[in-house]
Amino acid sequence: MTNKIEFDEYLDAKGLNCPLPILKTKVILNKMKPEKILLVEATDPHSKVDFEAYCARTNHELIEFNLIKNVYNFYIKRAMKPNKI
Repeated sequence: MTNKIEFDEYLDAKGLNCPLPILKTKVILNKMKPEKILLVEATDPHSKVDFEAYCARTNHELIEFNLIKNVYNFYIKRAMKPNKI
């Protein structure tokens, strides 16, 4: 069991398939202040690969990932100066 990470914003992307979880995440991250943390919950099995690629391309930091009862949890720290994609 991991320690709960404090987060500033939350996105429920359960039941959504690619590319919707990423698109909704992008909208929220664009509104957030740098260094704030977003928790995204998703059920799409491909979401782990999608979020890793998205964070790598944008400079947002995927600080933790876990899978609990078929729900993928992504803790993403907003970059100071995210790359636009």
